[in-house]
Amino acid sequence: MIESAETRLRRLKMRSWRRGMKEMDLILGHFADGPLASLNSAELDAYEAMLSENDQDLYLWVTARVNGGTNRGPAEVSAILDRIADHAAERLRPVR
Repeated sequence: MIESAETRLRRLKMRSWRRGMKEMDLILGHFADGPLASLNSAELDAYEAMLSENDQDLYLWVTARVNGGTNRGPAEVSAILDRIADHAAERLRPVR
């Protein structure tokens, strides 16, 4: 049975909010509630592949992008990590 686009998004949102590491729940969960729905099929494939990575590694890779660090993770998920980090940084930017 082929999974519908709606079912896939719901499944990815669930996996994003229930990571096991609260920091990643907050980073990925908010991304899943926002920009995830606008990703194309190839980007969703990359996002889903990224979800199989270890939370501690993901946290380091995302925060390295936000804070200018060098441990940015594997090239295969680099583009999606950039989008997630941009979204997280935008959410944390102070309102003036």
